[in-house]
Amino acid sequence: MIADTGFWVALFNAGDRWHQTASRWLSGYDGRLICTWPVLTEASHLIGAYLGPAKARRFVAAIQQGASEIFPLGQGELARITRLMKQYQDLPMDLADASLVVVAESLGHGRIVSTDERDFRTYRWNRYQPFENLLAPLSPPF
Repeated sequence: MIADTGFWVALFNAGDRWHQTASRWLSGYDGRLICTWPVLTEASHLIGAYLGPAKARRFVAAIQQGASEIFPLGQGELARITRLMKQYQDLPMDLADASLVVVAESLGHGRIVSTDERDFRTYRWNRYQPFENLLAPLSPPF
C-alpha cells in the first residue's frame, strides 16, 4: 500500500481530524506500506513543526524499524517527476505527490492511504489510471 504524507502526519498527531481514521485503518491492515524519501522528508518536517522534534524523531525511528519500505527513487525517475509536476501545475503537484505517482506506476497499482482526497482523486498513474484512496470512504466529518 502506498502511504502519503498526510497519512503519516495523522498517525503521529492525535489532534489531527484524520488520526482515528488512519489509526483504525492501520490496525486492520497487515500488508506492507511503501513511500518515498520526499514523503518522509515532508512528513518529518510537518510532524516536527506541529508536534516538536521528539515526535519527528519517533516518526523517523518507526520508519527505521520497518513501518514502511522506502521506494528507491533515482536520477532516472526525475524526468517523469518533472513531467508530472508540469502536468498538474494548476493544483499544484509537489515533489512528494509526484514521487507517489512514480511508485504507483512501478508497482502497477494506485492503492494509497492519503488524507489528500482532492489531489489523489485528480492524479492519474500510467496516464489514465485513477488512484484508489482507501482512507477516502472513511473520511472524518469536518
